[in-house]
Amino acid sequence: QKWHKIRAYKLSRYLPPTVWKAINQGKDEALQAERKKISIFFSDIKDFSQLAEEIEAEALNELLNHYLTEMSKIVTQHGGTIDKFMGDAIMVLFGDSNSQGVKADCVRCVSMAIAMKKKMRSLQLEWYNQGIKKPLQIRMGINTGYCTVGTFGTSSHLDYTVLGTQVNLASRLESAAEPDEILISHETWSLCKDVIMCRDKGEIQVKGFAQPIKVYQVADFRKDLGKNQSYFE
Repeated sequence: QKWHKIRAYKLSRYLPPTVWKAINQGKDEALQAERKKISIFFSDIKDFSQLAEEIEAEALNELLNHYLTEMSKIVTQHGGTIDKFMGDAIMVLFGDSNSQGVKADCVRCVSMAIAMKKKMRSLQLEWYNQGIKKPLQIRMGINTGYCTVGTFGTSSHLDYTVLGTQVNLASRLESAAEPDEILISHETWSLCKDVIMCRDKGEIQVKGFAQPIKVYQVADFRKDLGKNQSYFE
């Protein structure tokens, strides 16, 4: 039993919690693809490829694993599902399982991004003290919309993920963001604006979309503002 528990624990680290829970409970049929309105988060480290050329592979691996570990803790704290790691990029879902409602899922997603941005400040100091002179900065993009969530693949290999135009938009917003910036779509803004202070950045042209996309820059939580501080939406 101890041997099986150890193997099960090791295996669980390679699977999304949603998949692991369903398989453990014998409910993997519930993982079939379905349409859901969820919030999708993407992030990556600016100029990470350049950094990979400048430092040793062992040091890079240690840095990346430390970064992903700290970001994963924040994802767990906010109730998100890590869809995948793509090198230094992270994709997270809110509302694919254990949804608290579309609005609450969206607020949790944006709150997570703010927490990640703040955590990067301490990581930047830590890395600077380790000899990395140029501070590593992350770009983040969030979109909310209807996607197809579930398992996709063949009889020999299945992948639990999310597909759809709204996923592509979240990825494009991350690519369009400036270093240390969180860009969100109009749909996401409309759901979190009561809680999150944002700045209207107008419209941007996004690859793969015929019409310009309305975007907003996330600033911070409204509750953290003093009574006399002004904000703009």
